[in-house]
Amino acid sequence: MPNLKTYDIFISHAWRYSDDYKRLVNLLNKAPRFKWRNYSDPRHDPVINPNTDVGHRKMKKELDEQIRPVNCVIVILGMYVAYRYWIQTEIDIATRYRKPIIGVKPWGQQRIPQAVQNGVGWNTDSIVSAVRRHSL
Repeated sequence: MPNLKTYDIFISHAWRYSDDYKRLVNLLNKAPRFKWRNYSDPRHDPVINPNTDVGHRKMKKELDEQIRPVNCVIVILGMYVAYRYWIQTEIDIATRYRKPIIGVKPWGQQRIPQAVQNGVGWNTDSIVSAVRRHSL
């Protein structure tokens, strides 16, 4: 049996909206025959305050460092409206590095941001298939 590719993935997240993030991480961790590394692991609230000039610049720099090496970026689309600025910043960084962006749509959501090229439903097979198909 050949070795599985390990996908480096950044998942867009917000510290006050972590249930969907945790569910998605769990889903990827349990996916059969799928290996990945999480480049967006928000284990705790950020140490920096993104509402200050210095914190804002530092947060953008950290996001850039997390997104630059990945194979793809996953955006949980249900968070986009509430956290538009930071998620759009992540999308912009991914676009600058030509990283594929996969949008995961919560049940019933039809609209996705224009910058998200690939929208998939909230289930293991469609997400893993999209990662395999679109990743660098």
